[in-house]
Amino acid sequence: MPGDLGPYREILDQVLLQNRPAYAYSAQKWADVEHWRTEARGKLHELMAFRPRRTALDSRVERSLVHDGLAIEEVSWEVGYGARCQGWVLKPAAARGKLPAVLALHDHGGFKYYGKEKIAETDHAFPLTREHREKAYGGVPWANALAKQGYVVLVHDNFTFGSRSLPIESLGERHQSRFAGLKPHSPELIQAYNKWAGEHEHILAKSFFTAGTTWPGILAFEDRRAVDYLCTRSDVDADRIGCGGLSGGGLRTTFLAGLDSRIRAAVCIGFMSTWEDFLHDKCYTHTWMLYVPGCSAILDFPDILSLRAPLATLVQYDEDDPLYTLKGQRDAHAAIARTYREMGASDRYVGSFYPGPHKFDQPMQTEAFEFFKKHLSI
Repeated sequence: MPGDLGPYREILDQVLLQNRPAYAYSAQKWADVEHWRTEARGKLHELMAFRPRRTALDSRVERSLVHDGLAIEEVSWEVGYGARCQGWVLKPAAARGKLPAVLALHDHGGFKYYGKEKIAETDHAFPLTREHREKAYGGVPWANALAKQGYVVLVHDNFTFGSRSLPIESLGERHQSRFAGLKPHSPELIQAYNKWAGEHEHILAKSFFTAGTTWPGILAFEDRRAVDYLCTRSDVDADRIGCGGLSGGGLRTTFLAGLDSRIRAAVCIGFMSTWEDFLHDKCYTHTWMLYVPGCSAILDFPDILSLRAPLATLVQYDEDDPLYTLKGQRDAHAAIARTYREMGASDRYVGSFYPGPHKFDQPMQTEAFEFFKKHLSI
């Protein structure tokens, strides 16, 4: 069969077949769910290979404002390496007391110059973000829309996006020369940076492997750090925290919600399939942020999200999404549903299929918001 692997597809299929996921819940009889979860998460953490020394958050509020009925704080905290992480906290301006919270996870989208700005807005406009939202989100800054329904919503930059990106001035001359003559923060510079950042991913990934770590390990650590921050806030009910996101945000949801039981309700949008599907001519459609070496021998990709079972989980699939085959999405859905069914918790998992391409449009947002409302008890 023609494809990306030529005559070597057969041997890789054999390797994948040999690597049946030993820590999938359905792979063996687990007498105790918590024992299974602890064992499987431990194995995944070992493969992700990123456990930096913990440092103080040292969080602070950089600016406060009211915009379109929302009280917004521009906040920052120390991750433990690199620049301070910047985030926005949004909640109804009239809200009082502790509220349920949602970590709104921005996408990849080949758009690394910004992170949080792609799914939220304040009183300041950011070039090209409106166009991005029109294409991916039906024109809606969904973090703002969700906050208006009575949540504290945190949207922050993850590694290599926005405040956590690689600053141009920190790069070597052979990289900086690509941006010569471009005006800071102009659409032309943003587009040039996004193109460069996409091409630079393989260098970062190889560097992580050389050092003995992985990109997914860094990705998941930084999102857990954001949950740490949420739990310090006096306006957040730490027992009612959810997370969700589209595309790269769905990838982040899978790792964060699968590994962190503080996430009580998870909504994974437009990022769910199987390792078999990724292997069969879909690897080229995905970022290096996905791949954990050796993972197929312990968990299939949907099994990572199933590590949270029986906690509430919604996965939204786009039937015409070019990033996956429809069969791969359906196989993933069946695998997650099976785990929940075997735990006697079928009512805690919802898999919804929508017509159309890769997106998180307003009908999908409506379902996701209702899911958060149901499981975070608004």
